Amino acid sequence: MTELEPFYLPLDGPAGARFHATASTTGPWFADAQHVGPPSALLARALERLPDGPAVQLTRITVEVLGPVPTGEVHVTAAVERPGRSIELVAAEMSAGGRPVLRARGWRLAAGDTTTVAVGAAAPLPPPERGTVQTSWAEGWLPGFIDAVEWRWVAGGPPGSGPGTAWLRQRVPLVAGEKPTAVQRLMVAADCANGVGAPLDLRDWLFVNTELTVHLHRQPVGEWIGVDATTAVGPTGAGTVSALLHDEAGHTARSTQALIVRSRK
Repeated sequence: MTELEPFYLPLDGPAGARFHATASTTGPWFADAQHVGPPSALLARALERLPDGPAVQLTRITVEVLGPVPTGEVHVTAAVERPGRSIELVAAEMSAGGRPVLRARGWRLAAGDTTTVAVGAAAPLPPPERGTVQTSWAEGWLPGFIDAVEWRWVAGGPPGSGPGTAWLRQRVPLVAGEKPTAVQRLMVAADCANGVGAPLDLRDWLFVNTELTVHLHRQPVGEWIGVDATTAVGPTGAGTVSALLHDEAGHTARSTQALIVRSRK
């Protein structure tokens, strides 16, 4: 395998707002557009780097896709929209070529001890080492992002035969010179639910998500993220993807994506 670049190269140093999106971010649909996973994680990084108040854990992140996200130079900003002692609303935006391409909002909550009443988590997945490693992709899947992530299937797969369940692990850093946080890894993997759970052949159908929402009931840990995804396609060109997200300690979050579905023929 050709040596892969990090998803992003910082153009202004570690604390800067400008980044170069490398070929590792390129999604399966278009050779000049990013998979939404890496830029969603870059916005999560910006949210995590906002000044800490009492509310320090991200429990919901919604990313709105305003249009194709190009490779090359991008600019990221973030701010606390609604400060508070126990609840904060935070926001981030990515722009390219002078126009916004992604907007994210998240809720940060103050941590508390609810260990004795924790309930409702889904059953854990089989561990990554029991998964089937994906070593090749069907015709129509463009290289880039799919090569920058390690895929191990524990149910379903390959994409196009959904629903499916797979473990994912980044092969490259999110930002050069940095170790990604577990939340950043979660956001990269969460946007892959559309592919993991895809019931349609990419060569025949366009099924692109217009947003991504992740709800966390526990902060993730580690490098592997498990995605257990199901897609529903309606009769009028719309669809939804729902996924349970896991780390190696168990169920950590849920995600949803809204799809536009169109024939490519």
